[in-house]
Amino acid sequence: MTFREKLSYEIGYMARLAKTPSRLAQYLASKFHTRIGSFGRLKPLYKEKKGLEIGGPSPIFGAKGYIPLYPLAKQIDGSNFSNNTVWENTIQEGMTYRTGDHAIGHQYILDAIDLAPIASASYDFILSSHSLEHIANPLKALKEWLRVLKPGGSITMILPDSRYTFDHKRPITRFEHLLEDYRNNTGEDDLTHLEEICALHDFTRDAGVKDQAGFRERSLHNIDNRCLHQHVYDLALLRRIFAYLELKVVLTDASFPHHLTIVGVKN
Repeated sequence: MTFREKLSYEIGYMARLAKTPSRLAQYLASKFHTRIGSFGRLKPLYKEKKGLEIGGPSPIFGAKGYIPLYPLAKQIDGSNFSNNTVWENTIQEGMTYRTGDHAIGHQYILDAIDLAPIASASYDFILSSHSLEHIANPLKALKEWLRVLKPGGSITMILPDSRYTFDHKRPITRFEHLLEDYRNNTGEDDLTHLEEICALHDFTRDAGVKDQAGFRERSLHNIDNRCLHQHVYDLALLRRIFAYLELKVVLTDASFPHHLTIVGVKN
């Protein structure tokens, strides 16, 4: 794309956003915030260290991404719930996890709530980009992620800001509800929220589905595809979760187009 074409695109996009001033303000701010502002002080959390990414790889952590930490790490392994997913297509367990041209880590085929084959305190950091919202029992998952994290290690999570996604009509999930799911050992086959999701899902903002009937049919098989956003988060809820898990929050951030970021350190 030439400079003129890019400028024309930017102007047109800004004009469309001008109909919603808060969205335009967020977009303009992002032009000066293409990488997370405090990333410099976060580098020691990843530099020459070994990490595990849940549900990746994610361009957002790449060299040109919002949090460009892949190039810093010594090794990054990955975990996905299936060897065939909507996002990664067909993947194989073994030393097949790629986060760059030369970086290769171990690919696990494991559900996010059960990383049993991985020894406790195996990793210096945990990464998750747009994954936790797909998990029915997030506290169970997070406790498992923390089990494989070393003391002093960090967890970096990015979730969608529902205000700017197809979830914008849905209420933010209450922490008490997440705690109830954990105490009841809610399974990943849970469809408790399906009726709410179908009623409030904004199909005009979801390019991945054609109509409500198709969306509902796909959702009924969520245990196989994990496409549903089981819960809706904001930064206040994420801080509450980290406090419950006794994680020291070192950064929170909301950035264009729809990212909520929280980074915490395990005691």
